[in-house]
Amino acid sequence: AEAMRDETVAFYLETIANPTIEVANLIEAATFCRAHAITSIVDNTFASPANFQPIRHGIDISVQSATKYLNGHSDVIAGAITGTAAQIDAIRHELNHWGGTLDPHACFLLQRGLKTLALRVRQQNATALALAEALESHDRVASVLYPGLASHPQHAYACEHLMGHGGMLAFELAPGIDPAQFIGALEMAIYAPSLGGPETLVALPAQSSHVGLSAAQRRDLGISDGLVRVSVGIEATEDVIDDFVGALGSVDSHRALA
Repeated sequence: AEAMRDETVAFYLETIANPTIEVANLIEAATFCRAHAITSIVDNTFASPANFQPIRHGIDISVQSATKYLNGHSDVIAGAITGTAAQIDAIRHELNHWGGTLDPHACFLLQRGLKTLALRVRQQNATALALAEALESHDRVASVLYPGLASHPQHAYACEHLMGHGGMLAFELAPGIDPAQFIGALEMAIYAPSLGGPETLVALPAQSSHVGLSAAQRRDLGISDGLVRVSVGIEATEDVIDDFVGALGSVDSHRALA
């Protein structure tokens, strides 16, 4: 309500925020937008339709990076928009002017990926929760952000409205742990900025997605130099946990953050 102005026509939210893994008040946002004749738009990439279906909860338009969970194999760059027929007609008209069209092979790859979406996400949900629990109990981890943990600020809300808590999590390394040394000690997880594929990926938002912000701006958003974002893949759960626990155990705790 405080953000709304006379010219406001849409509110844009994320189901699960990147990289802080906050869960938006999605149902309340949809109700508010309907009451004020504002279009509600939700980026559902982190959740995927396997864990949350915005349209069924009153959201007007759902957008997805199909590059991520929908494709699921790290070999397509695409996007998807879901809405009413009238909304999609208007969007298609605009899209035709910009010229964005998938080639046939990319469409084939995306269609192939969709066939295993539910299976992949189910595995990623389970592994992410197990990894989050293991990290939360580790003495070299200061905190873990994952909606499936009881410690998450929106845990109760996520349990009520999401069908699964997703394959994305973030954790804060304990003071004195060098994030670069930790990343270098991982043997299976890959240091890369994407997400939603079959491989487990790690990223340091302060050095990648949010590197353009000042340190003060990142702090205001809850993004420290020691925040590690994880996209859990479909590898064996115990292998993923062993990789992270092993890397944490091998780093020098006396090294200060750069």
